Amino acid sequence: MFSAELLTGAEALIRHCRERGLRIATAESCTGGLVAALLTSIAGSSDVFERGFVTYSNQAKQECLGVKASLIEQFGAVSAETAEAMAVGLLTHTPAQLALSVTGIAGPGGGSPAKPVGLVYFGCGTRGAIATTEKRFGDIGRENVRMAAVAVGLDLLRQAAE
Repeated sequence: MFSAELLTGAEALIRHCRERGLRIATAESCTGGLVAALLTSIAGSSDVFERGFVTYSNQAKQECLGVKASLIEQFGAVSAETAEAMAVGLLTHTPAQLALSVTGIAGPGGGSPAKPVGLVYFGCGTRGAIATTEKRFGDIGRENVRMAAVAVGLDLLRQAAE
């Protein structure tokens, strides 16, 4: 399911976090849990991977992560603001030290001129230090957008763990 490169990267991240006593939580929308699936495909990841939420709907983002409805209404579910709120919600509602959120438009539909297919926002970091990242992968196909987002998410987690 995952490339050798992604698996190698996940193994290195799990090892690094284990050595430092760091736990990871994820909140995923457009990736539908693929980051969590990648991390948990590594044997022994249970001592690092705390939990993952697939918060595909706006209601799930609100109920599971405490994202305010007014924030989603103002900026949209696919926005830097929502990605940040999702990551903050992870750190508020879990004992994890590292958080990654992913929200975007994988396609083939759902895009607009302002928010095209392939637009993905990430929120990643630690308590008090969440950074957001915007990536525009383009209309490269639903699964390609999702896997590209997994690769970026893994890299962001690695950077945050250092």
